Amino acid sequence: MTTLEPAGSLMSSVAEDVAAAEPEPTAATRDLLRLMRTGAIDETIARELGVSLRTVHRRITRLQTLLGARSRFQLGVIACEQGWV
Repeated sequence: MTTLEPAGSLMSSVAEDVAAAEPEPTAATRDLLRLMRTGAIDETIARELGVSLRTVHRRITRLQTLLGARSRFQLGVIACEQGWV
């Protein structure tokens, strides 16, 4: 079934376009990391960013996955090593 190959290629190029359009760290990512660095609790981070608590949790989880971090502490260390904070 070769009909799936073009779709896979198309999806890969779309993912690359999205990544190129908004490279990490975005301004939102930097704001999140800045607040995490202060030791703010998730509720405070959500209030400061104007988002829900669930959104804060999802963003942190996404960053952990993106950077391969297993904990928030490790996320902070890697973000610092990458020059994101």
